[in-house]
Amino acid sequence: MRTAYSVETVRAAERELMAGLPQGALMLRAAAGLAAVCARLLTRRRGKVYGARVVLLVGPGDNGGDALYAGARLARRGAGVTAVPMDPARVHPGGLAALLAAGGRVASDVPERADLVVDGLLGIGGRGGLRPAAAALVERIPTGAVVVAVDLPSGVDADTGEVAGPAVRADVTVTFGAHKPGLLIDPGAALAGVVRPVDIGLALPAPELEALQHADVARLLPEPTAESDKYRRGVVGIVAGSARYPGAAVLAVAGALRGGAGAVRYVGPAADAVLARYPETLIGPGRVQAWVVGPGLGDARADEVEGVLAQSDVPVLIDADGLRGLDPEVLRGRSAATLLTPHAGEAAALLGVSREEVEAGRLAAVRALARRYGASALLKGSTTLIACDGDPVVRVNPTGTPWLATAGSGDVLSGVAGSLLAAGLSGADAGAVAAYLHGLAGRFASDGAPVLAQQVADAVPRAWRDVRSA
Repeated sequence: MRTAYSVETVRAAERELMAGLPQGALMLRAAAGLAAVCARLLTRRRGKVYGARVVLLVGPGDNGGDALYAGARLARRGAGVTAVPMDPARVHPGGLAALLAAGGRVASDVPERADLVVDGLLGIGGRGGLRPAAAALVERIPTGAVVVAVDLPSGVDADTGEVAGPAVRADVTVTFGAHKPGLLIDPGAALAGVVRPVDIGLALPAPELEALQHADVARLLPEPTAESDKYRRGVVGIVAGSARYPGAAVLAVAGALRGGAGAVRYVGPAADAVLARYPETLIGPGRVQAWVVGPGLGDARADEVEGVLAQSDVPVLIDADGLRGLDPEVLRGRSAATLLTPHAGEAAALLGVSREEVEAGRLAAVRALARRYGASALLKGSTTLIACDGDPVVRVNPTGTPWLATAGSGDVLSGVAGSLLAAGLSGADAGAVAAYLHGLAGRFASDGAPVLAQQVADAVPRAWRDVRSA
């Protein structure tokens, strides 16, 4: 499992570690890791470090010091290293002395050509975007150079992934001690490139953010036994579709069938369309272990949601049209799990804020959703986040592809998550596992090209097998 920690947590761990080390030892440890990554990149690109043109964008803080000490190591291996300070009066003195002693130099402007650029402008404490002096240096990064960010691309908020104005777009980010949330959450994650963690010996408590990996998902996937029947595996009820949107019902059922349900029970006006595609579907009310309600309901949304919630206290997933006008107090009285699966626009309506506010602060938004509705919340988007009321750890989904931004994709996701709820997973686990499989299926189905939602559903078994075989 990949974990991420807030700036405050990382800073506290750094202070504890530095108390037992000689002064400056931790910076030298970080710089050694940074230099090693840069050397590998240069060797892969040019065959050797010797003769490489390296530019250091140097800020006034510890990130600038890390960059200078790493630059000194590269200079000793024969690279031509040029440091460009954001503020020449505020440069880490020890790092600068080390660079100059190793044969590096200082310039007032960014050279026109470089093989590799190290972004050491701002550290994890940076807030509010780049200042004009830093932004001016970033604008002059030579085209074609490999850009390596120190700990975090400058201009990205380490705790949230928010980007306020110009920011560095890195090819590789070398992060020290632990991932920071901004490296896993868009828009910051999209600017980080490949993240290379460097262990500097931090002792860290429980994380604030976690991203499941194949092994974690495999442990959560339900698996039938010799004694299993369709009811033991879980029956998921689907309340979806309308005369206007019958396809939503078909796709939600597709996701549920592919997501491991023992049986799928459909209730709604699109029964003919569902049976034409999936004759194994049960039609009409009956026994279920979980409900999915909302996709494509249209104007019938309120009555359908209230009806499902009043019928029985089994886990319920509410999506799409089912989310409109949702009353938090109705959900807070439930004893079974509730999973909400909005996109940013729906989340904004649920929270009474603008869509732009949700997009800019996705981590805060998903936490607010879970807290306000007393439920688990899955916030869909370029970075899908899952939070559960009362649990401080938020999950971020690492799989997916931009091609999943297609009509009906969310309906498939709802069906997959509903089947996992019916199998007995908690709201947060069902949401996280479904998002992981759905994202992986999207990659397999698209293979770099446009994809249909039905193709995503059809690829879920392949994703399931891929996770199991890892």
